[in-house]
Amino acid sequence: MSDFPWLLAMIAVPAVGAAGVAALPKGRDGTAKQAALGVSLVVLLLAVLATVAFDTGGERFQLTTSVPWIPDFGVDFALGVDGIALVMLLLIGVLVPVVVLASWRDEPTGQRSMKAYFAWLLLLESFMVGVFAATDVFLFYVFFEAMLVPMYFLIGSFGGPRRQYAAVKFFLYSLVGGLVMLAAVIGLYVVSANELGEGTFAFDALRGIEIDPGVQKLLFLGFFVAFAIKAPLVPFHTWLPDSGAEAPIGGAVLLVGVLDKVGTFGFLRYCLPLFPDASRDLAPYVLVLAVAGVLYAALLAMGQSDMKRLVSYTSIAHFGFIALGIFAFTTEATTGAVLYMVNHGIATGLLFLVVGMLIARGGSRQIGDYGGVARQAPLLAGVFLVAGLASLALPGTNSFVSEFLVLIGSFPTRPVFTVLATVGIVLAALYVLLVYQRTMHGPPRGVLLETPAETPAPAPGGGGGATAATATLDAPAAAPARLRVADLSPRELAVAAPMVALIIALGVYPQPLIELVEPAVAATMSDVGADPAGVEPEAPGGGTD
Repeated sequence: MSDFPWLLAMIAVPAVGAAGVAALPKGRDGTAKQAALGVSLVVLLLAVLATVAFDTGGERFQLTTSVPWIPDFGVDFALGVDGIALVMLLLIGVLVPVVVLASWRDEPTGQRSMKAYFAWLLLLESFMVGVFAATDVFLFYVFFEAMLVPMYFLIGSFGGPRRQYAAVKFFLYSLVGGLVMLAAVIGLYVVSANELGEGTFAFDALRGIEIDPGVQKLLFLGFFVAFAIKAPLVPFHTWLPDSGAEAPIGGAVLLVGVLDKVGTFGFLRYCLPLFPDASRDLAPYVLVLAVAGVLYAALLAMGQSDMKRLVSYTSIAHFGFIALGIFAFTTEATTGAVLYMVNHGIATGLLFLVVGMLIARGGSRQIGDYGGVARQAPLLAGVFLVAGLASLALPGTNSFVSEFLVLIGSFPTRPVFTVLATVGIVLAALYVLLVYQRTMHGPPRGVLLETPAETPAPAPGGGGGATAATATLDAPAAAPARLRVADLSPRELAVAAPMVALIIALGVYPQPLIELVEPAVAATMSDVGADPAGVEPEAPGGGTD
């Protein structure tokens, strides 16, 4: 079973599916939706089967596939996963079908058809799998850059009113980071040629070479800038609030749920193992950015009036926690950071989906346009509450275990940073509970809307285009100022139910994920020279940082 090319299949299936959906005749949007859902479910099945085939007590990288690609430059199409990459593939497998189902009744914004929307989603899924499965640094870079294209078109063609500005900003920020990383990739190849006699991009070969500390720092910074922009860490974060707010709801879920994790995954996969001395030396500066992001983004989230921007700022704060766990250099904290990457994708993904459902009903992203929704839509309010509580890491939800491991693991080595980051937990409770209280409780607000048999899902722009909900916003002034909200439809329940189940299941019993990631985390800590018992890693001179 382990001999089957699971990873290659997970890349090829959605890529072929995207081509098939794009080739459908005009007007076959219904077929495109069915095909996209079927393909995404196949990828989920492949991810589950790959997990079954993965041996937690076996080699670090498993399910490997490698064929020569550009042999003159030592580039192979090499794939393989450790436990960290595998849980990210599972996250992709779960989120994409949910996004497809959530977008089932969307109407396109602009001139593009829904088959183009689903084709871009499937192509994005293929590239996301590739970036986590690549074990060749050059191949990783190719997938890293390729992801920009489908997301650019998802935002620019199907996003909100300022979609073009947001798409260009997203693309330029990511492209600049990618170009900086390309310079570091080339530098790494030159170093490998000097040390090994032949240049290579193979991760295992690069991990074992000795690099001058000064050169290490330069190469580390080249990779770090790209990953810090992608994550994003403060002050590289300014593209995310715009992109998250203007992206279609499905695109926003994948943007904050998966794409941004490529940055924190890059820290773990490349920065720490390939540049251990530089990672130790520069860790205090990274931690300053991480904690600043936790506090700064939380404060900005509290002041937002746009629900989608608020959720985007909460993600920036969460990425600060993840970076804290990674650069604390303990097994507990890093395990918590990896779990946080998965659990944040589930919790914040559900939060974005619920926000999209609410926007579809009210035709507005503004928090002040809602109130008293829980009286008319108790199921919608209940799912909103579960997503919010998971986002603030309430015990019993999936995010709690992640946050707890990060804090107890980072305190022995980084007590000051840990205490400061803990303040972010209090702020998270404030911004989550305040937005829930303002929208779900209090006096009803908004314009009079008819309640259809099944309320349409948000337009891909999450309020950027005209929908059945927004068509009545120009009602006569005499209409009573009261918002009538339909509760969750059967389709929307099918979207929310698996996400809620995962939040509760992983909150009660996270052990399966922990068992998957712990061996890879231990190997990464060994690469960077960290003591898993919680003692700071040795500095190059034998002392401590």
